[in-house]
Formats: sequence, C-alpha cells, structure tokens
Amino acid sequence: MSGSFIAFLLLGAAAGGFINGLSGTGTALFALGFYLVVLDPVQAVAIVALMSVLAGLQGLWIVRRDILAKPKRLLRFLLPGLAGVPFGLSLLNVIDAGTLRLGIATLLIVYGGYFGFRAALPAFTRRTPVVDCGIGFVGGVLGGAASVSGAIPAMWLSIRPWTKSATRAVLQPFNVAILSTTVCLLFFKGAFDRTAMQALLITIPTGMVAAQVGIAVFRMLSDTAFRRLLIILTLLMGVGIIVSELT
Repeated sequence: MSGSFIAFLLLGAAAGGFINGLSGTGTALFALGFYLVVLDPVQAVAIVALMSVLAGLQGLWIVRRDILAKPKRLLRFLLPGLAGVPFGLSLLNVIDAGTLRLGIATLLIVYGGYFGFRAALPAFTRRTPVVDCGIGFVGGVLGGAASVSGAIPAMWLSIRPWTKSATRAVLQPFNVAILSTTVCLLFFKGAFDRTAMQALLITIPTGMVAAQVGIAVFRMLSDTAFRRLLIILTLLMGVGIIVSELT
C-alpha cells in the first residue's frame, strides 16, 4: 500500500469515526469522499458501513440506560426500518437511485438551511407513534435504495425536544441495525475482498479512537446544542449527497 493510500484511509476513518461518536450518524458523509479516492465504490461503501456499525456500538454503550428505559419508542422506528430495507432494495429495479438521492438532498438542504440558523429551534412535543413508525420505515427504504438510512430519522428527531441521550438512544441503534443489514448483504456480494480487508486493518483502529474523541465532545454538549448539531448535520448531509452525485 502506498503512502497516499494509507493517508486517505486514515483521514476518512478519523473524520467518519469522530462524527459518529459525536452525533450517532453521518459516518458516510465525512468518510466516503476520502475512501472513494483510493477504493472502488463497492469497497468504499462496504468499509463505511462496517465502520459505522463498529463506531456505533461504542455510542450505544453511553446511552444504554435510555435505550432500556423506553425500548418501545426505539422499536417504533427500528422494526419498520428493518422491514423497509429489502423493500428499498427492490425499488432499485424500478427507480433511479441517483435521482432519489438528489431529491432527498434537496429536502435536507431546505430543512437544514431553514432551521439551522434560526434563533429558536422547532419543538414538536406531541406523541406520534404512527408517524414514528412511518419515519422508521422510510429510513429503512432509503437505506436500501440510496444508502441514506439516517437522513430522514435525523431530521425528524431534531425537532423533538428530547434530551440528547434520548434522541441518540433512537438514532444510534437505528443506524447500527440498518447498516448491519447492509454489511451482511455486501458481504454476500463479495464486497469484502483482500483490498477491503487490508484497508480495514487501518480504518478500524483509527475510527475507534476517533469515535471516542467524538463521544467525549458529545458528553460536553447541552441538549439544545445537540439538537442544533443534528439540524446542521442534515444540511451537510444534503450538500454531501449532491456533491457526490454531481462528481
């Protein structure tokens, strides 16, 4: 492996691991651009998905009490999300994934741009179990069809005035479960070849350390600051998707 190959892997792992530790999502947004310079798209997506799962497992530990306190709330998102993944994969036969990703990106940019810089954040307090199930299902479908499972759930959760731990107790396990499904599917498609395995020897330890740094910063954020972070992250997700599609 060349020095530039290793450098891009290190940068991607550090950026992706940090943002996952900080917010519980967004690994692909910050890591994929680095990986795509030195890896083919299938290898890059496979590594990002696995890194998201591994970093996410660390994040699950810090919100384990919130997960166990309200497991039904998590399941409202998670079970429909898992059901949506194969449905999203089947949609690839009838829709253009690039067009779908651009549509999602536009929605994220409008939302993130409108709310991200407002003095007062939105606060939707009413219980919405049916809507939560729908959001989870849409996240799963988009994960299978366009690899953006966390985008819509992150947008929805950012307007709920929950504590940062309660929000993360839904978003983090949701992403871990959906991406674990993706990793399994990619494994059976042969994405984890020799090159990918060599890359993982570099990305895994780097990403794990970076995730711990992100978790340390997460602990210092207030609940309001974390909600604002999620909103800004949706804006960055939208910009990142458009850039990746146009380039």
